[in-house]
Amino acid sequence: MKAIAAIILMAAMVFAAGCKPENDPNNGGGDNGGNTYNGHEYVDLGLPSGILWATCNVGAEKPEDYGDYFAWGEIQSKSIYYWSTYNYCDGGRDKLTKYCNDSVYGVNGFTDYLTILEPVDDAATVHWGVGWRTPTREEWGELYSNTDNEFSILNGVEGWLFTANNGNCLFLPCADWIYGPVESRTFSGDYWSSSYVDFLTGPDYAWCFYFGWSSCQIQSVERSLGLSVRPVRSASQN
Repeated sequence: MKAIAAIILMAAMVFAAGCKPENDPNNGGGDNGGNTYNGHEYVDLGLPSGILWATCNVGAEKPEDYGDYFAWGEIQSKSIYYWSTYNYCDGGRDKLTKYCNDSVYGVNGFTDYLTILEPVDDAATVHWGVGWRTPTREEWGELYSNTDNEFSILNGVEGWLFTANNGNCLFLPCADWIYGPVESRTFSGDYWSSSYVDFLTGPDYAWCFYFGWSSCQIQSVERSLGLSVRPVRSASQN
C-alpha cells in the first residue's frame, strides 16, 4: 500500500555534483542575452533539441524567486495541496477523472490514456501564453546531460546552476514543494515535467526534476503535491 509520502523516490536517473561556495564570482552570473518571448526572458543553452529555457519560474519576477506552486495539471496555485483538493480526481488518488491509463485508478473505471499535459492544463502555457510549456521528462534529462551543473547560491538564494558550453547559464532556486498546507524546507528544488508515470507506480504519480545539496535526479511524485514550473519554448517559435 502506498503511503502518502512527502516525496517518493522512483529515480530513473541519478547524478552527482559538487557544491559552489556563495562567494564564488560565478555563482549565478553569465550574460544570457536578455531575449524575451511573450514578455518573458529565456536563455539559449545550445542544447541539441534547440529548446530554450525560461530564466524564471511561473509566478516569479527574478531567477532566484520561488514563484507559484501547482499540483500537476492544475493552472492555479492554492493554499492546500491534498488529493481532496486536486482538480482531476473525485476525492482520492484512485478516483482520477483525467490523465489515467489504468482503470484501477480511474473513477468508475475511467481511462483516457492521456500521458502528456494538454495546453489547457499546462500552467506555463496558460500563464505565459502559447509557445511556452512545461518541459518533458526527456528535456529535463537533456538539460542536465548537456551542461556543467552544481549547487550554487544566487543573491542569497540556494539553488542549482547549469552552465552551457556557449557560456550561458540557468539558475533554478531551491523552492521545495508543498504537501497539504505546509511548505517543505528541505532545501531542495522540485520541478514538474509534463508527463505522468505510466509504468512502475501508476497514473497518480508524475515525473519531476529534483535536486538537493549534492545530486539531481528525475523522480516520480504524487500529482497532488505543489511543485514549481519552469517553462520552455521551441526555438522555431518567433
